[in-house]
Amino acid sequence: MNSLTKITHLILDMDGVLYRGGEPMPRLREFFAFLRERSIPFMLVTNNATRTPSERSKKLAAMGAEVSPSEILVSGRAAARYLRRDYPAGTRVHVFGMAALRQALEEEGFVLADDDVEVVVASVDREVTYEKIKRAADLLRGGARFIATNLDPNIPSEEGFLPGSGAMVAMLAAASETRPTGVGKPEPIMYELAMAQMGARPETTAAVGDRVATDIVGGKRAGLTTICVLTGASGRAEAEAAGADFIFDDIGHLLDAWRAALAEGGPACG
Repeated sequence: MNSLTKITHLILDMDGVLYRGGEPMPRLREFFAFLRERSIPFMLVTNNATRTPSERSKKLAAMGAEVSPSEILVSGRAAARYLRRDYPAGTRVHVFGMAALRQALEEEGFVLADDDVEVVVASVDREVTYEKIKRAADLLRGGARFIATNLDPNIPSEEGFLPGSGAMVAMLAAASETRPTGVGKPEPIMYELAMAQMGARPETTAAVGDRVATDIVGGKRAGLTTICVLTGASGRAEAEAAGADFIFDDIGHLLDAWRAALAEGGPACG
């Protein structure tokens, strides 16, 4: 696809695309108003597993963007759905992470436990302690399967880049000498789940993100058009080298180009 006019569904990253920490990106409300006016279904898909979809929805509402929790897929929920393909309800799982991840796993029917578990699911834990590291590493050494919500080394915020899931997962991998399986971007599973929920097809779906190694690479793996915005982790040179289909300074510039393409009825270039 070489035209914004052919996009019928959209999958958007959140941190670094829609906001940075508590600060919304310019024209955020206008961007979502455009999607609603044009009846373009969308899903917000984020590797950040520290908040539930409801919490994300409330955060966006405070910024003037009305998004339902059902339009948000976080990596913790994706990991829980992924595991339900292989394990029945009632399977014992250990969580190295925060409340949002525990909630997602419980909602899929898993039993959270600290011993005799089949799986360890790891993500960011902002209250990490030596004892938590030791417990998770011991379980992994004992044969538990190692699942990571995502492998992002850091998270963009108004304070700069904070340690991410990938940093903590790497610590557990080193301590247990066990390799994790990542569920979040750039693995295509989250895009596939989002498209299934919208009834979308890859050839008319675009992925918008700020981090080339996850959003753009992941979108390409899923067969989507890729749109990189330069408000987060990656710069223009990196996005160009990765072959992003479109590159914009921010979602406001994407909005302008999309409107222009629709008005002209032809292709638009980033």
